Amino acid sequence: MLTPFLQASLIIFILVTLLWIISVFIKDVSIIDLFWGLGFVVVNSFYFLISGDLNERKILLLVLVSIWGLRLSIYLAWRNLGKGEDFRYREFRRKYGPHRYWWFSYFQVFLLQGVLIMLVSLPLLGANAGTQNENLIWIDYLGILVWMIGFVFEAGGDLQLARFKSNPQNKGKVLNKGFWKYTRHPNYFGDSAVWWSFAIFSIAAGNYWQVVGSVLMTILIIKVSGVSLLEKSLDDKKPQYREYIQKTSPFFPWFPKNS
Repeated sequence: MLTPFLQASLIIFILVTLLWIISVFIKDVSIIDLFWGLGFVVVNSFYFLISGDLNERKILLLVLVSIWGLRLSIYLAWRNLGKGEDFRYREFRRKYGPHRYWWFSYFQVFLLQGVLIMLVSLPLLGANAGTQNENLIWIDYLGILVWMIGFVFEAGGDLQLARFKSNPQNKGKVLNKGFWKYTRHPNYFGDSAVWWSFAIFSIAAGNYWQVVGSVLMTILIIKVSGVSLLEKSLDDKKPQYREYIQKTSPFFPWFPKNS
């Protein structure tokens, strides 16, 4: 199992290096964000192609990972392209200075994201390398259910937020309807659920320790680059968000509290 992981790591290393070279010329590190979902599609497709005999689970996983990853990358491209470098990277560029951030970003952003893609994708390796239960079993159907819930929350939350932001009358307001009525972060909850579905497929294939990838993804979403970072930004920009916090579940969907 180590050899496919190392081979996939080399592919991701080459791709993030090429993206970094492009970012130096266009002076925009944000392009790495577009690669996040696509990177998992690349890794899983590689595992699928070299895994040998195909089975229902591997084919199912190929379809589900591709739908999730391509949807995410296309959405981020639609949302971000043409709007300049993300504020996070602009701040880093200002902090470290343009004269050295061009090379510093290779380690801080591109290589780091490549490493995270490989670690988070461990359940995909587990599901493709598994030797038990080649046909779908009840655990796989549980995984399908969890994936569907996660994908609906993630894609649906993104769609509702995009529509909300497209209306100029909503500027400065807080979205508290639809999926956003039941969780402050339906897209992040959905993303986490999707990755736990991949962990379930790995378990169904007989590989267990690889679920650490899903654990890592959840930690990243809640504690590092997702929920905590966004909530701090919104709390500073939108006073109404504090009232929204008091009523709405922070992560797992639940009914809103009464005033």
